[in-house]
Amino acid sequence: MTQFVVVGAGLLGTSIAYRLVERGHSVTIVERDHPGAGTSGSSFAWTNSNEKSPYNYHLINALGMRAHRELENEFGARPWFHGGGAVEWRSNAHEAQELDDRVARLIGWNYAAEWISADRLHKLEPALAREASGDAKIAYFADEGWMDPGVYIEFFLGKARDLGAKLRRESVTGVELSGDKVTGVKTASGTTIGADVVVNCTGRWANDLGQDVRMTFPLAPTIGLLVVTAPAQSGVRRVVRTSAVNLRPDGAGRIMLHSEHDEQGFTLESSSDDTYPAAVAMIERASRIYPELAGARPEAMRLSHRAIPGDGVSAVGPVPEVSGYYAAVTHSGATLAPWLGQVVAAELAGDADNDALQDFRPARFFGRQIDTSASTRKAQHVSTTPDR
Repeated sequence: MTQFVVVGAGLLGTSIAYRLVERGHSVTIVERDHPGAGTSGSSFAWTNSNEKSPYNYHLINALGMRAHRELENEFGARPWFHGGGAVEWRSNAHEAQELDDRVARLIGWNYAAEWISADRLHKLEPALAREASGDAKIAYFADEGWMDPGVYIEFFLGKARDLGAKLRRESVTGVELSGDKVTGVKTASGTTIGADVVVNCTGRWANDLGQDVRMTFPLAPTIGLLVVTAPAQSGVRRVVRTSAVNLRPDGAGRIMLHSEHDEQGFTLESSSDDTYPAAVAMIERASRIYPELAGARPEAMRLSHRAIPGDGVSAVGPVPEVSGYYAAVTHSGATLAPWLGQVVAAELAGDADNDALQDFRPARFFGRQIDTSASTRKAQHVSTTPDR
């Protein structure tokens, strides 16, 4: 029986841990805070393969969307998932052209993307202002949705623990090595947890485990600001994306808001006094398309460090300089978690490597030659039609 230590109890860590213990392996999950305390717990959590390019990156996200649907077949329910698709329009001319090009590209990739009328938008989202989209073209992506990361993490962590996985709440201060072979991790309490394989699922903090240069690779994290309104009579049903603001339901009448335009200048040390003016301005813009938000105030403002490898796409696989060290770092955790959980566990259990991941291996940061044929492979059909 192989002994695994999974560092980080977020979306990826709990997914991978469950699939490993399901295969009969010994798994210890080490989390320095509480499960979901990192980026997973402060994510807009939009499940999509919408703005994901090039094609090989789009492909794995489409596989992630399909894996989300298959979880309902496996478990009989997926209470963390909320479908209904996403609608989007852009009032800025440059952004409108980008959306036009993107919809054409996605249709060519057999993705569920279409243009809809203002009347159809009103039927999908009757709580929006009648003229919310103005003269802009409206795109609809029927297979997209959003997830509740906390519910997902609790579910898979519970499943993993039921099968014997252990959760330890402490910081990892270093990866123990014998030569170039992993032997375990050292924790802040001074104890060592033995392991044949260490799986690093700490996202933005992937290089902060006290490891030497052989286990580090470039990261380019960015700051995200999310605003959650106080409970109101929410009529928004799905993800809505515009030039001014993005919004979606967040349960119990709350609305979650996000806008790239409001994130500059913030750090993880920014206080609520720093973020409050941006939050109020975001809600005010949102109220122009969703009148029920007029006068609403922010209940919470969440800053997160997005986990982005240095070249902007996922880094999933063995780190070539050290035997027994595997990294799983991605900005697309909400979409990819169920698929990566299965794929990574299968690889670690000795099954064949997954071809769809060949362009996303950490080896690319270490000067290793890898097969890049996937990036030039002719686009193939990946069904994103929901299970009926």
